[in-house]
Amino acid sequence: MQLRNHQECADMIATWVFTILGYLNIVFVVVICLYLIISGIPAIHEIGFFDFIFGTKWASTAADPKFGIMPFILTSIYGTFGAILFGLPIGFFSSVYLAKFAPLRVKQFIESVVDLLAGIPSVVFGFIGMLVLVPAIKDIFNLADGSSLLAAILVLSIMILPSIIKVSIGALEAVPHEYELGSLALGANKVETVYKVVVPAARRGIGVAVVLGVGRAIGEAMAVMMVAGNVANMPGIFESVRFLTTAVASEMSYSAGLQRQALFSIALVLFIFIMVINALLNLVLKKRGSK
Repeated sequence: MQLRNHQECADMIATWVFTILGYLNIVFVVVICLYLIISGIPAIHEIGFFDFIFGTKWASTAADPKFGIMPFILTSIYGTFGAILFGLPIGFFSSVYLAKFAPLRVKQFIESVVDLLAGIPSVVFGFIGMLVLVPAIKDIFNLADGSSLLAAILVLSIMILPSIIKVSIGALEAVPHEYELGSLALGANKVETVYKVVVPAARRGIGVAVVLGVGRAIGEAMAVMMVAGNVANMPGIFESVRFLTTAVASEMSYSAGLQRQALFSIALVLFIFIMVINALLNLVLKKRGSK
């Protein structure tokens, strides 16, 4: 009886601790949101909403400063979409192979490599991209400078792979084995069973992997700063560009006055941008999951 009371007491304490920590996460998000709103709204009000969001020129240190962030917004959209376009198929098919087709030793080895890839700091990705990828793009496409949106997309494609692969493997392996046995018993082969039964059953978990990949691609700063050129141009595949994240990181250290306020406004736009994308992806996943 005494042991049971101790167990109930421990369970109650654990429940309260986890509940408090869960609510703390909500508090942190609310505090960050309020801080960005309070810090970012004044600059948008002073510059003008349309001039700030739809302006195509950023010259924060000029005699006549301009604070248009449309190049940053479009670059972030194109860069994220491009990274998912390249990284998602590679990550998805890799996860399917590792979860359902790969021999055990091959699976263990590749998963170790993926774990190692996930632990590499972003600055290392940027450094390798700057030394290897940027010169390669310059030589292959005969450009004056290989620092470009293409280089950023390729680096981001590699960086989002661990998130997509690990979460997708977990989702695929969580599908009950009876689904596969039933499909095989009905005459389907292994490939048909995996792609027509297991993958649809795991689509919500795979969708979560995509959300994590999108979040990693949108939020990355250091690596893309090193390979994208960090120039406030309208986006082009071979143009040196600047993302929303790199716009904040590159100028915050020496900013002051309206320039500093404008950087907080960029952070607010980035925060809203991420929230909207995650909400849309979750809405799509819920609709597909209800069918």
